[in-house]
Amino acid sequence: MSHQKKSNVIVEHLRRIQMQELLVKGERLDGRGLTETRPLKIETNIIQKANGSARVTLGNTQVIAGVKIDTGEPYGDRPNEGIMICGAEVLPLASAYSEPGPPDEDAIELARVVDRGIRESEMIDVNKLVLTKGKVVYKISVDVSILNIDGNLFDAASYAAASALLTAKLPKFKIEDGKVVDTNESTPTPTRTIPVSVTMAKIGDVIIADPTHEEESIMDGRVTMTTDAEGNVCAVQKGGAGTFTVEQINHIVETTITKGNEIRSILKKATENGSI
Repeated sequence: MSHQKKSNVIVEHLRRIQMQELLVKGERLDGRGLTETRPLKIETNIIQKANGSARVTLGNTQVIAGVKIDTGEPYGDRPNEGIMICGAEVLPLASAYSEPGPPDEDAIELARVVDRGIRESEMIDVNKLVLTKGKVVYKISVDVSILNIDGNLFDAASYAAASALLTAKLPKFKIEDGKVVDTNESTPTPTRTIPVSVTMAKIGDVIIADPTHEEESIMDGRVTMTTDAEGNVCAVQKGGAGTFTVEQINHIVETTITKGNEIRSILKKATENGSI
């Protein structure tokens, strides 16, 4: 091992010890409280060619989401519902460890967590996305791209996707002679609620909200919960080998509901005003 690599290992080890000692005292490296989230900035309508878009900056993590709306055939077992799908990719410039190529397991999990939060909260009223029952429905695609990684991609990506959908314009299509015709008019995408995810990590016996990349590197486990506007928990994703006690899960649920309300108000203002 080179001298440089030995030095890096020593620094990383000392940093880990410092982080763990601070957490036991209820403190964090960046000065936040254990359940305090980083500054959140949301900009909407930043991609002109998209039906809806948003860029989210959560601390130093930056994510962009774009919405594309067209038509297609409904799923066979859901002829009276439109289609909503989410995808995610980590751009090579997002991190020194990012590589070009097909989505890896982390990107696939990220897309699933974002998709599940939106789907299970019933954010989109898919019953209003039908042009011809069983034949033609609206298809809403949400693509999330990670621009910079500094922890908690789940929440940053979820906020970007939700913000993009809240500002998305639904093209008005009609059926003429069995074909889909664009009327060149649009209407707001039919939404019912604003889902908000909150990710909390366990390091030792300490639970923290909105972990940074450094904190994620030493966490034992994490839980991402998504709530709707009524405070109902509608989606949960656990990661890591660490286990959580009943008391810790109750704490996570309470924090998720409280933080969810705070963040939901930020999303609402941003999507009404254009940015915040």
